Amino acid sequence: MAGTASRLHRSENRWALAFVAAPVIGYLLFTLYPVCFAVYASLTNWNGLGVMRFVGLDNYVKLLSDANFLESLYNTFFYMIGIPIGLGMSLALAVAMNRKIVGLTAFRTIYYVPVISSLAAIAILWQWAYNGDFGLVNQALALVGIDGPNWLASTVWAKPAIILMAIWKGLGYSMILYLAAIQSVPRSLYEAAQLDGANGWQRFRTITLPMVRPVTFFLVVTNVIGGAQIFTEINIMTPSGGPEYSTASAVWHIWRQAFRYQQMGYATAMAIVLGLLILIITLIQFSLNRRNSFAID
Repeated sequence: MAGTASRLHRSENRWALAFVAAPVIGYLLFTLYPVCFAVYASLTNWNGLGVMRFVGLDNYVKLLSDANFLESLYNTFFYMIGIPIGLGMSLALAVAMNRKIVGLTAFRTIYYVPVISSLAAIAILWQWAYNGDFGLVNQALALVGIDGPNWLASTVWAKPAIILMAIWKGLGYSMILYLAAIQSVPRSLYEAAQLDGANGWQRFRTITLPMVRPVTFFLVVTNVIGGAQIFTEINIMTPSGGPEYSTASAVWHIWRQAFRYQQMGYATAMAIVLGLLILIITLIQFSLNRRNSFAID
């Protein structure tokens, strides 16, 4: 009996190792190895195909004085101004969609359609809409007597135009998550607050906002990570990086250096720096969220 139990135990261990091996091997091949390779590539002068010539930290020193890279970083974080605006609008829409109104399903569908639509197609449509001569945006402004600018050709209006498009694209996704969070709040909390004399704003501020806080944290983290990687909108709407490089994002600039100028080693160094910045910002967000959770408790 002891020998049978021992063989069964060894068989279970082998099967357990076999099941664990698949994700571990996948992680080593498709995550850890590419990261290590990227770190080494960032220390080389490499065109992506030829011999990798080790240059140490020269690429990192070079990017600190690269005006285009610094401008693209500024533009990338400037685009994130749209995150709190979009979340505020999404929460307001979710509160409105939580009411019993005529055509509620149709409204929810309309707001969610941009989320499932092709980003490339949406970018092309908005590029036409922003055209300074025949675009729908300027035509709508003309109806109220406003002479709209040539949005994507203006150093002042190009970034706000892209921010507006990004907000519109992600509005439905955030709205759905907020709506699900609001509908999960126990009705008894609102009823008790109403019996205590709380008005609508007070119920929203003291019940709804704290209860949807985990969703807000999730959306902020994912939007910041996604916003730092904005590329398609820039590449389609302003393929040259906009006037005076005013719309170029960090990822777009990295792609340009890597695949247009074949400076793969230098581009990898910029990607490493961008990844570290995203990591630091994400860790700060988790730290602030944890601190606020302790404060509420």
